Amino acid sequence: MRVARPKSLLERDAREDLWLHTLSQIPTQFGKLQYLSSLRDPNTGTYEHHGLSLLFGEKEATKAMRQNHKRIFVEWLNLDLASQQADLTEYLASVGGPMPDILASWELLEPWKQYIPAGVMASEKALYSADLRTLVSLLQTRCAAGAPGRGA
Repeated sequence: MRVARPKSLLERDAREDLWLHTLSQIPTQFGKLQYLSSLRDPNTGTYEHHGLSLLFGEKEATKAMRQNHKRIFVEWLNLDLASQQADLTEYLASVGGPMPDILASWELLEPWKQYIPAGVMASEKALYSADLRTLVSLLQTRCAAGAPGRGA
């Protein structure tokens, strides 16, 4: 594949370009994590981003997506639980639909497991999964407590 590099991009690499033009526009850490996982083919594990590949080549684009995915995942893990809760709540509010329905689906289907990048340690996967299960349960409790007609 021919790589097209406008002169203004000569100083930037693919990872910086992905951050500057895309990831920095996503307001939540969890949203960034979800977005990066959406670029990965679930059958092959390969990342695909036509524009980034066109500008920097497929190898560099893939490397940038993989590195950013791991970086965002580690940053998410390093947030304390209260910060994770605030970030996840903001992300889920942007998804659309009633929060109780979203949380019920998340409890049942655990779609967030698909957001884990390849190559992370088993302990990181376990921590992430434990955090998400805790957060979903906590948010479900809060939604139920805030529902009209409760406590009457």
